[in-house]
Amino acid sequence: MTDDVKKIKIREDESYLGRVRPGGWTNPTPRGRYDLAVVGGGPAGLAAAEAAARGGHSVALIERHRLGGNSLNAGSVPSKAIVSAGRAFADMRHAEDFGAAVSRNPKADFAAIAERMRRIRARIAAQSSAEMLASSGIDIFFGDARFAGPQSFVVGGVEISFAKAILATGARPMPPTDIPGLDAVGYRTSADIFDLPALPNRIAIIGGGPLGCEMAQALCRLGAHVSIIQDDPKFLPREERDAAEILSRCLARDGVEIRLNTTVTGARLENGVRVLETFNNEIRLDIEAELVLLSIGRIPNIEHLELDRGGVASDTKHGIIVDDSFQTSNPNVYAAGDVCLDLKFANAAIASARMASANALGGAAHSRQDMLVPWCTYCDPEIAHIGLHVFDAHELSVPIKSFTVMMHDIDRAITDSQDAGFVKIHIEDGTDRILGATIVAERASEMINEMAVVMGAGIGLGALSGVIHAYPAQSEGIMRAALAYVQQQKGTSCPKKPETDNSPIVSSSSPAPPRASAGPSPCALPRKAPNSD
Repeated sequence: MTDDVKKIKIREDESYLGRVRPGGWTNPTPRGRYDLAVVGGGPAGLAAAEAAARGGHSVALIERHRLGGNSLNAGSVPSKAIVSAGRAFADMRHAEDFGAAVSRNPKADFAAIAERMRRIRARIAAQSSAEMLASSGIDIFFGDARFAGPQSFVVGGVEISFAKAILATGARPMPPTDIPGLDAVGYRTSADIFDLPALPNRIAIIGGGPLGCEMAQALCRLGAHVSIIQDDPKFLPREERDAAEILSRCLARDGVEIRLNTTVTGARLENGVRVLETFNNEIRLDIEAELVLLSIGRIPNIEHLELDRGGVASDTKHGIIVDDSFQTSNPNVYAAGDVCLDLKFANAAIASARMASANALGGAAHSRQDMLVPWCTYCDPEIAHIGLHVFDAHELSVPIKSFTVMMHDIDRAITDSQDAGFVKIHIEDGTDRILGATIVAERASEMINEMAVVMGAGIGLGALSGVIHAYPAQSEGIMRAALAYVQQQKGTSCPKKPETDNSPIVSSSSPAPPRASAGPSPCALPRKAPNSD
């Protein structure tokens, strides 16, 4: 790295840190009892504090580390920057298909990739910087917060009293509990994987959740030999089976070594190399790696809060216990985000925080049951979901019917050579009420938002069929699934689409279990929600 590049990097880091944790920051003098005290400056905490400040309330925001939380500092933002870099390299390797004469084996400059990630992180940090928050009237306190009583915290020896409070302390990577030797050989998690000085040649990833799969594909595309080890028989165990199967094929296509239904039984150092001891179907196999990434889930950050002093009940596995209004066992204290939700994603954290803030400060009442949260795994193709899965409906004895359109029959997917995947929409059998949807496509993260709008507005699949979509667009898959429902209602057949025809396809429908007396709200969260790791 040249001296000029080092100077640029230092300026970028200073810019970033100056926004999320300014050097020399002096905590303000508390101004009496705050209308709302928020503990945690991640997506949930920021959303709660900003909403309260906009309503004219006095707000104290307490953050122990850096503003932005896991999402900005070691989660969604840096991971998607690395994912986009991996996608660019994959595109270069296939550029010949589009008529470009470029190298089939471009070399990645990981230092430059990391610098781009830091620039992106610094730019996004400006949106909720300490300076901006303070200018909006929010008092920011850096330091560990602990309860001093039912309506007060202590931060750095200073007591902060409140009328209402919201706990939004988030979650952290789950440590290994049953892998002998792993602590000794060393590993990384999402908390420090983005601080890599260089890309290792061999990487082993333990865990097949969203982050594990995203990093496996991205780092492999950037030139590392990646092995991903999952103790379940499929990746993303809380997604549809066919979506997980497509993901497995795409990871293998990119060169990821896949070990499903495989347990890591131990770890050791051998000639300076980390070796993972694995077991699958009575077969033992050693996997060598320069770096081990552990991605097996997240646990809530509650230990430092001294919740007993505040009269707040908690559970070591699920975090702070809240009711449907996000109120804790202390009626003046609420919680939001990863510290109390099973669904540990930034959009769920933000939505819950806005609800909790309104409920705490006497605004319109909001219920946890009203949350309709889409989520996405940002692999290639992306896998996005909202509402109920088939297995959720079966578990709840809700009869459903599914309409599936394959992306290889969608014109825009064909022209873009992005035709892996499908659109699958579930309705309550006998009605056109949409209960859920899974989309596997290049831009599933964008397409799922259409389903969030129609489900949130109570628009049925029949009405959706009349919405004119841009052509050509991958979202045509949604329209064609809706048209398939209309055709079925008319009793017409839905043959496979000819090359020159624009008729919809119904690829499959799910057999319905016995009808229940009442179906669930499509807004209800799944009983076993996925995790950002």
